[in-house]
Amino acid sequence: MQTIIDVANKVFQPIIDLGAAPIMLIILTLLALLFGVKFSRALEGGIRLAIALTAIGDIINLLTTAYQKPLNDFVESTGIHLSITDVGWAPLGTITWGSPYTLFFLLIMILLNVLMLVLNKTNTLDVDIFDIWHISFTALMAMYFGANLFVATLLILYIGALKIVNSDLMKPTFNDLLDAPDENPMTTTHLNYMMNPIIMVFDKIFDKIFPWLDKYDFDSAELNKKIGFWGSHFAIGVYLGVFIGLLSQQDVKTILTLAFTGGTCLELFSLIGSWFIAAVEPLSQGISDFANKRFKGRTFNIGLDWPFIAGRAEVWAAANVLAPIMLVEALVLPGNHIMPLGSIIAMGVTPALLVVTRGKIIRMIVIGAIEMPIFLWAGTLSAPFITGVAKNVGAFPSGVGSGTQIAEATKEGPIEQFLAYLVGKASDGQIEFIIYAALALIAYGLIFWWYAKQMKKRNAEYAAAKESN
Repeated sequence: MQTIIDVANKVFQPIIDLGAAPIMLIILTLLALLFGVKFSRALEGGIRLAIALTAIGDIINLLTTAYQKPLNDFVESTGIHLSITDVGWAPLGTITWGSPYTLFFLLIMILLNVLMLVLNKTNTLDVDIFDIWHISFTALMAMYFGANLFVATLLILYIGALKIVNSDLMKPTFNDLLDAPDENPMTTTHLNYMMNPIIMVFDKIFDKIFPWLDKYDFDSAELNKKIGFWGSHFAIGVYLGVFIGLLSQQDVKTILTLAFTGGTCLELFSLIGSWFIAAVEPLSQGISDFANKRFKGRTFNIGLDWPFIAGRAEVWAAANVLAPIMLVEALVLPGNHIMPLGSIIAMGVTPALLVVTRGKIIRMIVIGAIEMPIFLWAGTLSAPFITGVAKNVGAFPSGVGSGTQIAEATKEGPIEQFLAYLVGKASDGQIEFIIYAALALIAYGLIFWWYAKQMKKRNAEYAAAKESN
């Protein structure tokens, strides 16, 4: 096993060290060449994708940086004091990529994806190798709490297979949200979408109890048609900036800055979303030609990072409204010890809400508020693991007191963190944890099976609607 780990590190480490955007440039260009695309077109697609990822990252940083101080001011004014500091995703990513096991888990996931493609268990080729750190985090957490490498590998193979299947299930919904044709290959295997089954449960409950709320919902594009710029992406960004500014009792100048920053970011998110489509077009055409020749027209999808859907304003509208809600919940939630700060703009929460509700903003906010405790409890649970490993690898944030624990309040894959804890404890032979882990793993699979049935029904409705047109 150690030999495999060493090989994985030698093969992948130089590539990983380049960062997410260069990695995706290389991968997309090579894939396009593999499928017969001319070099210039293949390189064009790779560069476009790298630019799109860089732009999205910069705009997210702009938005979170601008809103961080006002939200911190809100925290101070409420007197919230919790023992675990939310440092956001970056330190967690550094910690995870610092482990020699992460590249081993990357190799395992690549082999799993290839096997599923060969066996026709998926149509998605996952190229988002940078975000393997999320599932590696799950495995490392299981090992921290007692699992050996073999057990941790089995755990992520189980989760990994389901998230690859999920990428196929979500594909028609992404087409709908992006108003893209069936030929569009973009989907994602990102771990944040493994919250879909839980959200789907709440969405079905919403159907039974609060269906009347839907009549008050709105779609930004439709609203824009009716009332002009008042419903545009940039206008919604302005409203959110004013809301955050007033909530945190900022002065007029700061409120206006927040408003214009919010408007800029949401307008640019919408623009950059189209860049992802243009970036994968050469590869899409190459895959289509290849499938027609070799696989009798079998359709293949490309698993990208989640931001290709970031152009939907609902992702950011819901995230900004959920920010103060999360702060209030953190204050009163029993068993929570994490102070939401670094991940207060809940990017780990809202993309899955968008997919399940199909952009119904009121549902996104209500269900997001209901599910937020799961993220806060998961952040509290993972804090000892994150803090201990951060100190061991020298990645503990310098601005945080040495006696303080760190975590992320909206870390993707909260359910998977609970599974990691239970599997790790069960590995020590504690009978109660063996029972808990077995029940949790079975429940995880059963709820995904139910969710898959619901998504297949939805996808059949999409297909029927296109046939009728």
